[in-house]
Amino acid sequence: MWCAESAWQSVRVKVLVVEDDADLGYAVAAALRGAGLAVDLVGDIPAADEAVLINAYACVVFDRMLPAGDSVDYVAGRRRQGWTTPVLFLTARDSVADRVAGFEHGGDDYLVKPFAVAELVARVLSLGRRSLATGPPASPVLQVADLEIDVPRRQVRRGGVLLTLTAKEFAVLELLANHAGEVVSRTMLIEHCWDAMAEPMSNVVDVLVGQLRRKLGGPSLIQTVRGAGYVLAREDAGDRAYG
Repeated sequence: MWCAESAWQSVRVKVLVVEDDADLGYAVAAALRGAGLAVDLVGDIPAADEAVLINAYACVVFDRMLPAGDSVDYVAGRRRQGWTTPVLFLTARDSVADRVAGFEHGGDDYLVKPFAVAELVARVLSLGRRSLATGPPASPVLQVADLEIDVPRRQVRRGGVLLTLTAKEFAVLELLANHAGEVVSRTMLIEHCWDAMAEPMSNVVDVLVGQLRRKLGGPSLIQTVRGAGYVLAREDAGDRAYG
């Protein structure tokens, strides 16, 4: 029998929760993970902006009143730039005017606090299924040295040769390519390429980067910056570590 949870797990769908109340944020994230979703949790608009720039989310759950302002204004601005990810506003602002403003500024759903966890999960699943059905907008092909990353097709070529990467390896490479020439910390890789429950101090990043280097072949494009993280070089620079 088909069920929403198993379908979502099979495609590794991610949801972003933006909530500055730590206890509530953890509770919401736990409920969504319990429904089989991978969840990222952030507490303010700048962190949310960074997350949506890097990741393809099936749905974003926004508290309205955040430290940097009303998330309605942020969503409206992103909508004007062509951002189409479904948004659910989760807020204590319950007047008709507030709800109308949420929809008029780009919200797809609006749930007032206090709320039933089961209803929240059902609404997020519904929005996410809509997102999966329509698919995300195509992203440009990323080019770094002789490395070509076709994000919409999930394909990687080096020197014109098609490589076979796992979903996790592709996610790590895509993040590094989006920040080509910049140091990407292990913590950032954990936060954006693994479920938020992954342990930041574990060696899962180092192991995966080692696998990725072997698949990409030489000269190595991924450089280690001791004590900081990794950088995807814009030119072949050899396999060395920077100290």
